[in-house]
Amino acid sequence: MDEPDLQIDDEIDDDIELDQPRLKLVRTALDERDSMALDDLLEPLHGADIADILEQITELERATLIELWSGNIDGEILSELDESLREEILAALPAEDVADAVRELDTDDVVDLIENLDDQTQAGAILGALTDIDRVAVEQALTYPEYSAGRLMQREVVVAPSFWNVGQAIDHLRTAEDLPEQFYHVILVDPRMRPVGHVTLGKLLSTAREVPLSDIEEERFRTFEVTDPESEVAYAFNQYHLISAAVTDADDRLLGVITIDDAIRILDEEAEEDILRLAGVDAEESLSNKTLGVVRRRFPWLAVNLVTAILASMVISQFEAVLTQIVALAVLMPIVASMGGNAGTQSLTVAVRALATRDLTGANVWRIIRREVMAGAINGLAFAAIMSVVGIIWFDSLMLGAVIAVAMVINMIVAGLAGVGIPVVLEKVGIDPALASGAFVTTVTDIVGFFAFLGLAALWLL
Repeated sequence: MDEPDLQIDDEIDDDIELDQPRLKLVRTALDERDSMALDDLLEPLHGADIADILEQITELERATLIELWSGNIDGEILSELDESLREEILAALPAEDVADAVRELDTDDVVDLIENLDDQTQAGAILGALTDIDRVAVEQALTYPEYSAGRLMQREVVVAPSFWNVGQAIDHLRTAEDLPEQFYHVILVDPRMRPVGHVTLGKLLSTAREVPLSDIEEERFRTFEVTDPESEVAYAFNQYHLISAAVTDADDRLLGVITIDDAIRILDEEAEEDILRLAGVDAEESLSNKTLGVVRRRFPWLAVNLVTAILASMVISQFEAVLTQIVALAVLMPIVASMGGNAGTQSLTVAVRALATRDLTGANVWRIIRREVMAGAINGLAFAAIMSVVGIIWFDSLMLGAVIAVAMVINMIVAGLAGVGIPVVLEKVGIDPALASGAFVTTVTDIVGFFAFLGLAALWLL
């Protein structure tokens, strides 16, 4: 074995994220089953980067990596893995390595790990590896509704009675043996364990010992009920710039805490979900899915698209006589539909994102619709002028240029209206606008575009 071939290039910085040279070297180490080289390559990396490597290599390479390096796969790596790979990795790891890994995790990360597992044997093994206290906390969290604050919170909380002073709180923190690995606030509670405020660690450490904690608590304090949707929690974190927030039961007693890293993860997942659904792709799809899984997830929306395409074709079929007499219409017709479709998609994307961030509400919806319609009209007039000239020069027909110009203005206006109106209506009736709007908007712009163009041609050119 030629050892220098597997050395990390001097230009590769251990402190930066995963790069392609390192990935190539990892694959070489796996091919040659060189565990020492593999350890040199992976040990400096963050857990998220190692998870990325596991997602990018093949199934056979993953099996080799786990065989050579299983004792180093910790809880952080497992929590960063794509959900579609977790069961495969957990099944391949020795039971004792899984146990060691999950014991390192906070309870909220263990819940996230378990709730997406289909294999109940694996879920049971993970629960069995936890301490009694952590197992009870995780099992209780799993009883709360999916996608709720109860699933998102961690049970490791730092609390202090509201009547303590700074010195008492600091002494408690110094002697406590079960503090979370990371925390940002000390939560103040009343005698019934109801949270009444919190104090930042910075304020706690920079204030004289005799000062009451109630004198230095933050004004910005918010709690969530355990059944609150996680989307509501993530929105509040983003809207009010929260770092952590207490979670309570129906009687306002403290149950746990949600931290900003979990809120950011939810915001990221929701943004990713919106992007995928706008393209008609299942939110659970990832690069790690197998071919048949991809086919199964995409087929329904492709079928919906086929139905909408047939509807547009039925409109065209009503003007067969016109198309037969004026062949130029068949050449120009896709331009009108395409411009309307693109304009509709632009308005749709802005509207769906605004609905997700709650910037688009009943108070401003008509103003936004008017804006999009006006923008569509202005853009339509500009491109109509261009296409009328193209129609005249290309086909030497003034009326043909006028037909495509007017049809384009009509379709661009309808695109602006549909791009905002359809997502708003779908949300009102309880349908995810990111999931269904695209097919409806495309159908509307295709049908209106074809009907306007061919209808005007039938009126003006025959």
